[in-house]
Amino acid sequence: MAAEPPVWIFTNGRIITNNHDIPRAEAMVVGHEKIRWIGRREELPAIYKTGAVVRDLKGCTVLPGLIDAHLHVEGLGRSLEELNFVGSTSYEELIQMVAAAAAAAPPGNWIHGRGWDQNNWPESRMPDHRALSAVSPAHPVYLRRIDGHAALVNQKALDIGSITKTTAEPAGGRILKTSAGEVLGVLIDEAMSLVNFHIPAPAAAVRRRRVEKGLAECARYGLTMVHDAGADHLGLEIYQSLRTTNRLPIRAYVMIEGSEAGLLDEWLLRGPLLDSADRLIIRAVKLYADGALGSRGAALLEPYADEPGTRGLLMMEADSLETLLRRIHRAGFQCAVHAIGDRANHLLLDLYEKILGAEILGGKPGRDPRHRIEHAQIIAPGDIGRFAALGVVASMQFTHATSDWTWVANRIGRGRLPGAYAWRSISRAGARLAQGSDAPIESPNPFPGLAAGISRQDADGNPKGGWLPHECLTPAEALGAATTGAAQAAFLEDRLGRLQEGCWADFVLCDTDPLTEPASSIRKTQVEETWVGGKCVYRRG
Repeated sequence: MAAEPPVWIFTNGRIITNNHDIPRAEAMVVGHEKIRWIGRREELPAIYKTGAVVRDLKGCTVLPGLIDAHLHVEGLGRSLEELNFVGSTSYEELIQMVAAAAAAAPPGNWIHGRGWDQNNWPESRMPDHRALSAVSPAHPVYLRRIDGHAALVNQKALDIGSITKTTAEPAGGRILKTSAGEVLGVLIDEAMSLVNFHIPAPAAAVRRRRVEKGLAECARYGLTMVHDAGADHLGLEIYQSLRTTNRLPIRAYVMIEGSEAGLLDEWLLRGPLLDSADRLIIRAVKLYADGALGSRGAALLEPYADEPGTRGLLMMEADSLETLLRRIHRAGFQCAVHAIGDRANHLLLDLYEKILGAEILGGKPGRDPRHRIEHAQIIAPGDIGRFAALGVVASMQFTHATSDWTWVANRIGRGRLPGAYAWRSISRAGARLAQGSDAPIESPNPFPGLAAGISRQDADGNPKGGWLPHECLTPAEALGAATTGAAQAAFLEDRLGRLQEGCWADFVLCDTDPLTEPASSIRKTQVEETWVGGKCVYRRG
């Protein structure tokens, strides 16, 4: 896009500021990347009335830049290039899509896809690979479940991974089998690596393309900043290259993939990367405590209600996890740990308390590491207040609840529902709440997330009255989690998340007022323009 004028005056719109002193404004002055003035139209300083370009908003709503506190940018870009099973309603539908892909691909080529969810199929059970293998005998197939914590593979891929009914399960993983002991073709968590190891790595140019595609898709939906939840060595190099060449359309807060040992050692020695323009920040480390609820990999305090023989999977031993967390903390990085089940969350809160104890509980001045729990889906009620007490950020995804509500009670039992997707309880207890999408698991579009936070209903308006409606957020709370809350999670609350003089000029022009309109309307919001640092990075049409 062409260079923007040095000073803009935006007027004649509904400007939502997130600033308690001026919750709504009638005019806003933007210049040199920042907000220079905001307030009532008749109070516009005369100094800005000469030479500025006046933008008539024609009643459009202006929101503070929306921030996704947890997604996977490269994965999002990759999902735009692979088979996409999100929304599929049967295993047969998946098989037909793979059959078509196999017919078009040279023999031996891998077929990739993502997004299947057995909970949306009539049988609601994990698939058996045999029907899949029958339509793809000459192609290894690797299809990730919607949560990314399980994969369905065909016989060709099983053979490549040397997986048989006698193969030992790796620590932190499961190989699902029939009652007769035959391999189903579904690999959970660390068992996925048995096949993953043999998949050719994409070229650096392909990965860069996917990152750029993912960032562009985010800008299209009104996101001005993303928290990328885990980048490896090449991923971090791609981000730094994009920043150096001014090809980052939006801001990126990138987490180092903590499972890559050499990479983590390098960064802990080097220290965080902080950008004076806040375009690229690398100061968090992503780890995993457990798996996902949908594939029964989330670690629970008590057994699964629909599979009493398992309590899920812890991805690391407590001692090893504690050692790693201490190293990250001492090096000045933020810990960002995936924890979904109540056992994983309880363990992580215990470890944070041990690590932070004297600093946080003793009120040591000047120390606020803001360690995070990513997802925090099932929490023991007694642990809810500990987020605030320890200064732990609850990085949660509102659309997970509206995607999962139909089967969660069966999976964990009704007795654990009081701590399920408990955004309001955690927020009202005083914790920082940051909203994300977990794209490509869910759409990166933040407006269905806002609608879910307010209504706890899915796209069809179900369940009536909302699922566990006492956990609904107010419109202001939901918007705050996607703006000021997500900014706080990145240590940027003084510069992002609100429209206020001196803040970066990150904002979104859209056709809906999320503070006054119903959730059904918010869900359908159309983004007209996305602005980052006073420049338009996306314009509809």
